[in-house]
Amino acid sequence: MTFRFAPSTTPAALPTPIPADSSNRFGRVLEPAEWAAAGIPLLRNPREVVSGLHARHRPAPSTAVVAVLDHDERLTASASFTRRPAPADGWEFRNALLAQLRRIIPHDLRRRTPVRTGVLLYCREGDERWTPEDGAWMWALRDACTLHGLRCGAYITLTRGGWQVLGEGRGGRRPSSIAGADCLADAAHELAQPLPLRRATGAADMSWRTAAR
Repeated sequence: MTFRFAPSTTPAALPTPIPADSSNRFGRVLEPAEWAAAGIPLLRNPREVVSGLHARHRPAPSTAVVAVLDHDERLTASASFTRRPAPADGWEFRNALLAQLRRIIPHDLRRRTPVRTGVLLYCREGDERWTPEDGAWMWALRDACTLHGLRCGAYITLTRGGWQVLGEGRGGRRPSSIAGADCLADAAHELAQPLPLRRATGAADMSWRTAAR
């Protein structure tokens, strides 16, 4: 007599996902000393980069602007989005940045060394001093750049007091998170060419605004 066994219908066990509010999120933060020790390349003209991104995206508080610069520090592509009203988590920030990078520019993973640099401008409340939320964005930027084949570049905050390149000690009063059309005029003339804006609808709790060339 021959016995035949039916294949099991029990699904294979899947790894348990880590909740977004897990205590593990506290490990996805870079302290200022860690960021300074990472060898992040300095921007040659941070004011021009900040003014250009501000003029294109006009970020309000809780808005992140991720941008890709070429080897001459010219803007290749950029995208902005509003972060979710949830606890800061570097893993979620990384996924959001990576999703935007994939939307606006092909990856450089086939290159032996990165030739383009990813930078992040984050508009938030508060002053220019480092916060754990900044640390989560720093971790996210470094990881997203690695996964997209980019060199990790500057992390810049935009507050009511102006802009600040964290880890470098460079900043300025304009633009700021409350800058209006009057101070945008000074920044607009620095742009080589205006970039077309392409609007898209994302998740219900996020708004997306992208620009690329």
